Amino acid sequence: MRILIIEDEKPSAEALREFLLDKGYEVEIAGSGAEGIEKFSSSTFDIVLLDWKLPDMEGDRVFERLREINPAVPVIFITAYGMIERAVNVLRKGAFYYMTKPIELEELLHLIKEAEEKINLRREVEVLRETVKEKFSFENFVANSGLMQDVLSLAMRAAKSNANILITGESGTGKEMLARIIHNASYRAQGPFVAVNLAALPETLIESELFGAEKGAYTGADRTRPGKFQIASGGTLFLDEISEIPPSVQVKLLRVIQEKEIQPLGSAKTIKIDVRIISATNRDLRKMVDEGEFRQDLYYRLNVIEIHLPPLRKRKEEIPYLIEVFLKRYSKANKKQVKGLTREAMETLMRYHYPGNIRELENIIERAVVLTRGDYIGLEDLPFHVRNPETKGRKASALAERLRQEERKIILEALEETGWNQSEAARRLGLSESTLRYRMKTLGIKRKN
Repeated sequence: MRILIIEDEKPSAEALREFLLDKGYEVEIAGSGAEGIEKFSSSTFDIVLLDWKLPDMEGDRVFERLREINPAVPVIFITAYGMIERAVNVLRKGAFYYMTKPIELEELLHLIKEAEEKINLRREVEVLRETVKEKFSFENFVANSGLMQDVLSLAMRAAKSNANILITGESGTGKEMLARIIHNASYRAQGPFVAVNLAALPETLIESELFGAEKGAYTGADRTRPGKFQIASGGTLFLDEISEIPPSVQVKLLRVIQEKEIQPLGSAKTIKIDVRIISATNRDLRKMVDEGEFRQDLYYRLNVIEIHLPPLRKRKEEIPYLIEVFLKRYSKANKKQVKGLTREAMETLMRYHYPGNIRELENIIERAVVLTRGDYIGLEDLPFHVRNPETKGRKASALAERLRQEERKIILEALEETGWNQSEAARRLGLSESTLRYRMKTLGIKRKN
């Protein structure tokens, strides 16, 4: 750590320098404000110890210049003029701390250690941010097919706007990854990216999860909780499985988008928010609008720009590139040196239809890397259903029909027992009402008159 001492009293500065050198720091001294600014601008320092009363200017003016050059460097004021107004003023402007003379050296050392922790934490955050930015960037987005080139072009243009985006596509096509990439390419990249999977939340908790809740707003609300909108303010809120949002919350979400403010449960106050919404769904929202399951006005608010991710079976030319990415990732994670795939294994993976899309391909490669005994993944390292898709298809079809009939029977029993009260039936089955309605429609369950 390099420390700059800006102090005109030479004996005090030298004593400080010797103390800090003995503690393992690199130290330089400047005897005036101008000399301190010059040294700070021409070299790199981690911490500055700044005297208030200097021969050419006061410390607050020096501090302002240091902040202009590098606002991230902690500045500790040291002065005999212990005026509280001055202390408060520089602390508000971003100074790290304010000490009065005579200096307690151990107290100063403690402050320097605190400043070091702050510096190290900031550096860790920067490294993490760069890692995330590198992982979720357009450069790392595999787009070797014509279809995906079009998707990439649209996403890059959409990222530079503030418009709400709806990403559609089957499960496993990479909707959340694309949402993160768009966020990192937008002017909101320094803000938070907050993801919410609406299908994973009980219907009763969706509203409080999104908008927050005051203490006592509902049973179990033992403290005030900020909602995801509030947490994401200044950044991006990703609403996954947006089709599962219940009608009562759809109305409130529409108002939030229109008014740019939220009202937590149990509160009479509203809170202003600045959030860009990216939604995702694997269902046909247009069809849901036509059938009265999703509000048309909310649909158009969320779907300013629609980006459709095609399934992997329609862009098979990308499979070799994706395999290479996953092979490197899981070879490193499992401390193996897997070099590639045999010709038979690659041909088999190229023929497979991938109902689970990219997520399924990733799972197949991870499994193969773990199981293979050699330098190359062979046919025997692939799952049986990938090697024998016809057998898998016949068995899957029979099992799917059996499962469908069992599910239909269970849902009907719950509805009969509750007198066709869908809210109560959903509660007993552990489902949200919207999920129950969707399953009833899929299974052809209707109440007989």
